[in-house]
Amino acid sequence: PVLPCAGGAAGGGYAQVIPMEEFNLHLTGDIHAITAANNLLAAAIDARILHENTQSDKSLYNRLVPVVNGVRGFSAIQLARLRRLGINKTGPETLTEEEISKFVRLDIDPSTITWQRVVDTNDRFLRKITVGQANTEKGFVRQAQFDIAVASEIMAILALTTSLQDMKERLGKMVVANNKKGEPVTAEDLGVTGALAVLMKDAIKPTLMQTLEGTPVFVHAGPFANIAHGNSSVLADKIALKLVGEKGFVVTEAGFGADIGMEKFFNIKCRASGLVPSVVVLVATVRALKMHGGGPNVTAGAPLKKEYTEENLQLVADGCCNLQKQIQITQLFGVPVVVALNVFKTDSPAEVDLVCKIAKESGAFDAVPCNHWSAGGRGAVKLAQAVEEAANQKNSFKYLYSLELPIVEKIRIIAQKVYGAQDIELSPTAQSQVDRYTRQGFGNLPICMAKTHLSLSHQPERKGVPSDFILPISDVRASIGAGFIYPLVGTMSTMPGLPTRPCFYDIDLDPITEQVKGLF
Repeated sequence: PVLPCAGGAAGGGYAQVIPMEEFNLHLTGDIHAITAANNLLAAAIDARILHENTQSDKSLYNRLVPVVNGVRGFSAIQLARLRRLGINKTGPETLTEEEISKFVRLDIDPSTITWQRVVDTNDRFLRKITVGQANTEKGFVRQAQFDIAVASEIMAILALTTSLQDMKERLGKMVVANNKKGEPVTAEDLGVTGALAVLMKDAIKPTLMQTLEGTPVFVHAGPFANIAHGNSSVLADKIALKLVGEKGFVVTEAGFGADIGMEKFFNIKCRASGLVPSVVVLVATVRALKMHGGGPNVTAGAPLKKEYTEENLQLVADGCCNLQKQIQITQLFGVPVVVALNVFKTDSPAEVDLVCKIAKESGAFDAVPCNHWSAGGRGAVKLAQAVEEAANQKNSFKYLYSLELPIVEKIRIIAQKVYGAQDIELSPTAQSQVDRYTRQGFGNLPICMAKTHLSLSHQPERKGVPSDFILPISDVRASIGAGFIYPLVGTMSTMPGLPTRPCFYDIDLDPITEQVKGLF
């Protein structure tokens, strides 16, 4: 995603993580490990359906439990499957024909497969594909799709896991489809859990990097915030807390605004980690607030209109309604909030003062102009002091909803209290999925809304604080291994595409110095 248009994620100016090129490209290969694990599971699903469709119970059994060096035995994961089926036997020769049939047949219903292949390249032509067209697949053709690699449930698991054992259990619980009786089929049923854990054994380790000024930084996990929960890993947070000691501070990222990354941080990540944050730092810019105040559309790569580069106090004042709403969302969770206003050279002192004044009047503990892009750490000292002071305030942290509530009610609470929706409307598909997950025993999981980050509503063009809208839920899916139900709000693409002029036109490598040019 860096190469087409997204730009890097290492920060900028004098406030960035180095080495930036490695950070934005392969780094230590975590995303490649996720891709390999994800696609191994996808291959296992289709191969299992093919083999079950073309072989008898006896043939399947002989291949699944072969004689090796004159000995026939179940593997550990096969013994675990037998126990789940209620077959308490350990000798392959002792199973009845009925037990053999139960053991070898997953009976996956192809129409219910939710596990997609992934690749870490923005390729719009993979949004809908057909698999199985070769003669060797014997007519087993089905429609499928690719998602971007970071949309994989395995990425969400990496970000939420607390240990190798926990990760292995979560990988095994991933539901990939239903069988023809409507029961969930998991990675554990397919016998692939151990192999997935092996592929992920190094990816579970956070990568230690540093800022330009030598401050240590853990880089670990990157689940998309508008698709998954958008937070860095629980493990990195816990290791960092251990390293800084009782009086130290750990700053951890929750992607996008208070309506997405922060809400999921509190309701999903805090539940997984057991950690309670001391302060929320809400980042704002004058430019973004002008857009929420009715400023002209911004097109990536095109020069900014003058409204964004010249003083316009009215636009700023009108746009601060969005900042006020973000502060109110934070207050729902009972944690003090400090607004960090990232200052651009085109912002006027009056605009900066106005934003800080409105933020403080709207309930922020403090609002601080920040110049770390141009001045590094020196430009954020006042922010650090405000955060330290806020951390000493009374903290009455609470979750937004109880897990015991029905799925639809939890969705409604987020829609109304966080987004400001009048109500929600579930499509027949979404309602049927809710009914299925409730029936299967997954009703007590937290909710991870897949929603645009460009608006508080489901409509990207609606800026400011939209009201009187009904939030449409087009589908509801489950990431059981990660531990959440995710409703799709409106139309959400899980695979980005290339724009007309991707950034790769400007990216090059000097063959003599090996210096990368054009990444940012």
